[in-house]
Amino acid sequence: MNSHYSLAIGVGTHNSQGEWLEVFYPQPLLNPNTSTVEAIASLAGYQGGNESITLNTEQLSPIAAALDAAGETKQAELARQFSHSQRPVVLTILASDDAPSSVPEGYLKLHLLSHRLVKPHATNLTGLFGALPNVAWTNKGAIDLSELPARQLEARLSGEVIDVSCVDKFPKMTNYVVPTGVRIAHTARVRLGAYLGEGTTIMHEGFVNFNAGTEGPGMIEGRISAGVFVGAGSDLGGGCSTMGTLSGGGNIVISVGDECLIGANAGIGIPLGDRCIVESGLYLTAGTKVMVLDDQGNTVESLKARDLAGKPDLLFRRNSTTGAVECKTNKTAIQLNEELHGNN
Repeated sequence: MNSHYSLAIGVGTHNSQGEWLEVFYPQPLLNPNTSTVEAIASLAGYQGGNESITLNTEQLSPIAAALDAAGETKQAELARQFSHSQRPVVLTILASDDAPSSVPEGYLKLHLLSHRLVKPHATNLTGLFGALPNVAWTNKGAIDLSELPARQLEARLSGEVIDVSCVDKFPKMTNYVVPTGVRIAHTARVRLGAYLGEGTTIMHEGFVNFNAGTEGPGMIEGRISAGVFVGAGSDLGGGCSTMGTLSGGGNIVISVGDECLIGANAGIGIPLGDRCIVESGLYLTAGTKVMVLDDQGNTVESLKARDLAGKPDLLFRRNSTTGAVECKTNKTAIQLNEELHGNN
């Protein structure tokens, strides 16, 4: 059998029609051993390719034994625990990193990100929105929106209340994965599929979307939009924002380099290189007109912000007298010009 991209056993929620609403994978595997896939393929009825297979309790015990024999003791123990589940259990095998075509496949890819097994942009999430249903996330678990009114009435008649925390395609990450070495002040503001590196702190106003995140360490008090990755040692000030791939970033992948500072209520629509600073309240879009200054503060030339994308050691600020957006650098203007035009 050829090598495979990912494998995981999970437990999740069906609606009344037997359709998947969500899946929890405690221990997903990236690039599993061939012997692991072979050990359970025939027992699960795996036909090949990317496939999600609902397992019954009778299948899980022999699968656990096969995993033990293959040396996958953690997966074997997981299969034994799932053999007692009163909720539907699924085995998802991804032979390749193709776009997810089902809820179990989509949730596996989101888990791979939040488990730090892959970084943002390192797995194919094309069409994910279409693969995932919109769900009511409640204190009673995930509920199909069409079934919510009946469930709410049923709860009220028994003296209970169903608390709907949100209605969304994506649940909060911490109900599925809590990475080691992070602080999250407001867990509802971090979606499943976020990647939070060791040493990351997400304050109350911080937000991290799916397929986005931080290398860590870092302090996040602003918004990390979908597709944006923040380098080590960077600080996103209160209320600042990053323009994601879903919010106007187009084909440009927005990122923040190492040891950067984006001030409070500032924002970027270009990638920042290492050790860059964006002044508080300044929003840089790709088309923002920027006056480039030399070491003496003299204007050398006027550029679009996109021409400075990814360059290190830049300070972006707004001139308090003229209102012009300025950029200072430790490099001489000639060196900066050579670097800029050499990459055209």
